Amino acid sequence: MGSGGGGENGRVPLIAITDAADDRLADYINLTDIVLRSKSEPEKGLFIAESSTVIRRALAAGHRPRSFFMAQKWLDSMADVIADWPDVPVFVGEPAMLEAITGFHLHRGALAAMHRPPLVSVEELLAGARGGEGARRVAILEDVVDHTNVGAAFRSAAALGVDAVLVTPRCSDPLYRRSVRVSMGTVFQVPWTRIESWPAGIAELQAAGFTVASLALSDDSVTLDKFIEMKHEKTAFILGTEGHGLQPATLAASDYVVRIPMAGGVDSLNVAATAAVVFYATR
Repeated sequence: MGSGGGGENGRVPLIAITDAADDRLADYINLTDIVLRSKSEPEKGLFIAESSTVIRRALAAGHRPRSFFMAQKWLDSMADVIADWPDVPVFVGEPAMLEAITGFHLHRGALAAMHRPPLVSVEELLAGARGGEGARRVAILEDVVDHTNVGAAFRSAAALGVDAVLVTPRCSDPLYRRSVRVSMGTVFQVPWTRIESWPAGIAELQAAGFTVASLALSDDSVTLDKFIEMKHEKTAFILGTEGHGLQPATLAASDYVVRIPMAGGVDSLNVAATAAVVFYATR
């Protein structure tokens, strides 16, 4: 392994990493620092795909790699991926070196720094969903800051056929490493974008023909079963955090407040569980 010249068949050779301070690994340094990564990844135009499965799903969805980073033992299983991107550097190091650089134990195969695609407008996203037929069922994540919940909601959206996901300005980044990992890479399958103005953006959805339903508890709420019986043609479901719930202005601007019937003295589910229930019931 080396760091210069062209490899066989024009392949950039594997690059052996022996120094945790190697400047070429700037994309991967200290991935556990949430504040650092949440600020720097969007600005630098990159995101990190963790595990061979997630990397393959990102590539299948059209995302472009900047580099790969893995231990020697994963080279064989990733050989076809590496071969498909002959101009992309592949950094290789011992497991202890990878952990020292990234800040966590890498046991899922490999990492890839990926180019972050530009976000489209809400109007463009909704119009382009369902193969250009337009979205019919949309999820909106309002200020969900837990990366695990964001990833879980995307996984449910992909599994249960939600056409698109919108995230509010203060919602965590769906392409943050933990969100991508929890979603098992399904975040690449579901069209999504960020709403620039919230809750003003609700009016844009209503103008596009969506019935906007906020999942919350209120005196004037209707059950999810009752809402489904109404058979709205296009629906946008707003999901918020369990602790703070949805903003009062969000509830006021929505067409309906919808609740999931509960038993056993439980008054609510966390946002990931709520998303799964709503997506399944309205599939």
